[in-house]
Amino acid sequence: MTTIGPLLKDWRQRRRISQLDLALEAEISQRHLSFVESGRSRPSREMVLRLAERLAVPLRARNALLVAAGHAPEYAERGIADPSLAPAMEAVRMILDGHGPWPALAVDRHWNLLAANRMAMRLMEGVDASLLGPPVNVLRASLHPGGLAPRIANLRAWKTHVMDRLKRDADASADAGLEALLAEIARYPAGAGAAPDAADRERAMIATPLRLRVPGGELAFISTTTVFGTATDVTLAEITLETFFPADGETAAALRAMAAA
Repeated sequence: MTTIGPLLKDWRQRRRISQLDLALEAEISQRHLSFVESGRSRPSREMVLRLAERLAVPLRARNALLVAAGHAPEYAERGIADPSLAPAMEAVRMILDGHGPWPALAVDRHWNLLAANRMAMRLMEGVDASLLGPPVNVLRASLHPGGLAPRIANLRAWKTHVMDRLKRDADASADAGLEALLAEIARYPAGAGAAPDAADRERAMIATPLRLRVPGGELAFISTTTVFGTATDVTLAEITLETFFPADGETAAALRAMAAA
């Protein structure tokens, strides 16, 4: 049976926080925290939640910490179709549809597609059918050789950007599914072109364009990410909206023409 001590210590080390600093932030003694991590003391429910908040632990993992300490989970995990999530899912749909004619989609914590607007689905046309069986993994469908990869003009730079982000997410969440996805994507061909140097990688942290070849030319996008910042449900907290915007006037004009056709 997993106990809270090793789990808590792992999260603290992931966040690169010393015992003393965490104890000060949580307003407990370092000695008490040391006892919790070593298994000599079992923390109260309130203390577990306080420590998890200071460590910015995801809701799913907070429940795991509570269970490991012998307490009941704090956060519900409802299915996407649960009636209580209907208002949130309607908000997702409104955002995706309202974003048109620019592409937008919503994914879960493992980048499985939950919803997409018409332009996003149109740009996915031509992806190998084997990659479109549910659940559709957006990163796999994008970077797999049978997916959008052959049409991504800057595949090497885009893949580097995606992997950097995926690695940060995997490190921050300690999610084995994300780590497996990262390992899988790393095996995909990277495409032609020189590998980004340090300066390119730094710029990629700000905005790396996605350059997608389409009949008649090339589309260039920059993307934004939106999450439900006040979610108290595990499922809702793990939904991410990826919205793409034209990176130039030519792309904007082409998308409007595609939407009108």
